[in-house]
Amino acid sequence: MKYVGAHVSASGGVFNAPKNAIKIGAKAFALFVKNQRQWSAKPYDKETIVKFKEALKQSKIQPKHVLPHDSYLINLGHPEPQKREKSLNAFIDEVYRCELLGLKKLNFHPGSHLRLIDEEECLDLIVKSLNHAIKESSEVCMVIENTAGQGSNLGYKFEHLAYIISGIEDKSRIGVCIDTCHMFTAGYDIRTKEAYDKTWQEFDKIVGFKYLQGMHLNDSKPDLGSKKDRHESLGKGKIGLDAFKFIMNDKRMDDIPLILETIDESIWDKEIKLLYSLIED
Repeated sequence: MKYVGAHVSASGGVFNAPKNAIKIGAKAFALFVKNQRQWSAKPYDKETIVKFKEALKQSKIQPKHVLPHDSYLINLGHPEPQKREKSLNAFIDEVYRCELLGLKKLNFHPGSHLRLIDEEECLDLIVKSLNHAIKESSEVCMVIENTAGQGSNLGYKFEHLAYIISGIEDKSRIGVCIDTCHMFTAGYDIRTKEAYDKTWQEFDKIVGFKYLQGMHLNDSKPDLGSKKDRHESLGKGKIGLDAFKFIMNDKRMDDIPLILETIDESIWDKEIKLLYSLIED
């Protein structure tokens, strides 16, 4: 079964996110567990935690179908030790927040070398940061998001994801989220059935489907291989609807959160219905 939703607002309190998910007919959702553009936030009080858990229970959305996203400021592979430590501390705080809310996953962008060190050194720093975060926490799965390859961002190659996973000491605490726009603009085609099958075969060989913990379903404004991260509404971009039909009929994507981050949130309810309508009997 497919669990489709969107990255909904948590404005006014994280407990509003499940309510916003219900409003658009979602069976899954993503949220920021704190302000994504600030380094720190006040700790959750008991009332906030209770209200979130109650709202989640009322939504009938399972914790495993919630995919929190970490702050955009965090860079676990930062070349400068002090700035990397600042990122790591902020990341661990977000892991703790997920634990307090009873959530099982935290989605993050791997990191950037900022053209100050080479790719492998940066990947090694990301691995070191993640192993530390895992030791400092108890159950949240760290879910690496593939990137488009803009600037100095790593994670745009399946090999990058596999390299990070290979260095993680507790493999039960690491996973992957594949963003379709990022995948496409990084050079992986999914527009035809032949291209779709080839790309996912490559993913399975290099990374492995057992690590797939979620997806971001986004069409793309830029062309294949452009290394640009610009999302588009489903069917209105360079990927087209066929790829999403393939996903909705692919059993390998069952029972994980499938999250819209498309550009027009006013039509998320329609896009969710559209995706479910693509399922063949």
